[in-house]
Amino acid sequence: MTATYVIEGSRITGPDSFWTVVGEAVNGPGGYFGRNLDAFADCLSGGMGTPDDGDFVFEWRDHALSARALGHAATARYLERLAARAHESNRGRLREECARAAAGLGPTLFDRLVEIIRDRLGADGLRLL
Repeated sequence: MTATYVIEGSRITGPDSFWTVVGEAVNGPGGYFGRNLDAFADCLSGGMGTPDDGDFVFEWRDHALSARALGHAATARYLERLAARAHESNRGRLREECARAAAGLGPTLFDRLVEIIRDRLGADGLRLL
């Protein structure tokens, strides 16, 4: 039977709350399911609270609220934090992405999260409600 994990989009106000909401959806209160895009993608590969057979989906309720909370402004702040602690060889690229996001251009964190879920779980692995 397919496990369904509900992401309550109304609780998402930015990246930090997304990590909390998705962690709790999968692993209960205080649960972990990544705290950055790479860790989230890794967690989707299994072994972090999801069924071993990979038979699970995410149901993202109130996703439009999440899309706004994880929009270009939040993306720019997220990339700025990454750039501040990134290896020197990656800082320039991250700062360029940050500037684009600050100008309202390019993919948002919401877009990237949706892409990661669909890449790892397939198109049927995410239900946007």
